[in-house]
Amino acid sequence: MKTYFGTDGIRGRANTFPMTPEVALLLGKAAGSYFRRGNHRHVVVVGKDTRLSGYMLEYSLIAGFTSAGMDVRTVGPAPTPAIGMLTRAMRADLGVMITASHNAYTDNGIKLFGPDGFKLADAVELEIEKRMENVGSILAVPPVEIGQVAVYNDARGRYVEAAKAAFPRELSLDGLKIVLDCANGAGYRVAPQALQELGAEVDAIGVSPNGQNINLNCGSTSPEAMINRVLETGAHIGIALDGDADRIIVCDERGRVIDGDQLICRIAKDHRDAGTLKGGGAVATIMSNFAMDRFFKDQGMSLARTNVGDRYVVDRMRRSGYSVGGEQSGHLVLTDYSTTGDGLIAALQILAACVRNDHPVSELCSMFEPAPQFKQNVPYTGTMPLNDVAVQAVVEGVQKRLEGKGRLVVRPSGTEPVVRVMTEGENESLIINAATEVVEALKHYAHAPEPAE
Repeated sequence: MKTYFGTDGIRGRANTFPMTPEVALLLGKAAGSYFRRGNHRHVVVVGKDTRLSGYMLEYSLIAGFTSAGMDVRTVGPAPTPAIGMLTRAMRADLGVMITASHNAYTDNGIKLFGPDGFKLADAVELEIEKRMENVGSILAVPPVEIGQVAVYNDARGRYVEAAKAAFPRELSLDGLKIVLDCANGAGYRVAPQALQELGAEVDAIGVSPNGQNINLNCGSTSPEAMINRVLETGAHIGIALDGDADRIIVCDERGRVIDGDQLICRIAKDHRDAGTLKGGGAVATIMSNFAMDRFFKDQGMSLARTNVGDRYVVDRMRRSGYSVGGEQSGHLVLTDYSTTGDGLIAALQILAACVRNDHPVSELCSMFEPAPQFKQNVPYTGTMPLNDVAVQAVVEGVQKRLEGKGRLVVRPSGTEPVVRVMTEGENESLIINAATEVVEALKHYAHAPEPAE
């Protein structure tokens, strides 16, 4: 069991354990010492999104890294995938992204990337935690080896060029009107720039960050602003990123939301038709609609499934040789172009399909008829309600009742204190009733106090 790291780095409420300057300093020292190997000058690339607490954590991390003898290159607000790309391109020893992704500004998090630009394996995170818990064992470097700090001003430009390279050179976005919601987050500069340079008419919203409005009534988790602007302006497509721009949700010209499942299918089919698809299919998670399995089978492609979390998707992609994968929530991973979820690069794949086929998005991205799904989040404080035997009994009973008729997924979130409930099946009333029973059981124990020591 890990103390600090969850499914996607370390995350929590800003200025509250573990998202404190003290923990960030510890992490910098521990991760810096772990990745300091050999006699060369060691480099860590540090980026962040636009939330207020980013500066607080950034400076603490810098202190930890430099005290461990690592040179720091700060890039300012930049998408998470840009940090993965830059870490590898600059041959850095480590990459760091300070972000809580789609969460409110009151939260923050820290994601780490290895020298290859990919997120760290569980074993590496556990080793870093051991050092954090015994930081006194980390030898302080002598004064001559203390790391240096510099601002890397070309980061955003390099990322824009890398993203544009994922768009076919023979195509152009001329004549395409796009509503782009950047969630007042890390993509607020680079995403509009990339689409405009490719010829699109971009109506950008969510591009005025103030430290407190990231993901606030905008972005991929609140697509209403994007939908309304598309309908008002007659745009061809709406694209919404999340706070760190590693997630994308699309709406068509009619304002209908298109989730990550449909986008995975669209991209996988296009890459298969172009002869560039690797692995013979794609990777999705257990939360993706099971109608996807039928679509991939009908198309002669395979669909592998993993636990929730883009790191697990990427791990399966790398082990099995897939080049397309993602989550229903909009984390789309295209390893031909990026090491992690990348909203802008995924958007460019969808826009390439629009240009090639000259059909409205409503036709292009309706890849399958989804099976009915019901989803609800249950917030909790204190004890994890899934640990209660009464809740476990309800979950087991519902699973047995759905056997052969549908499925139930109940899991704690790795990014916030909620339990996520999803039911799926052909009979909509059956799955709604099943989910409601589980949700009510969870709510009953959602505020149970922590057990006494």
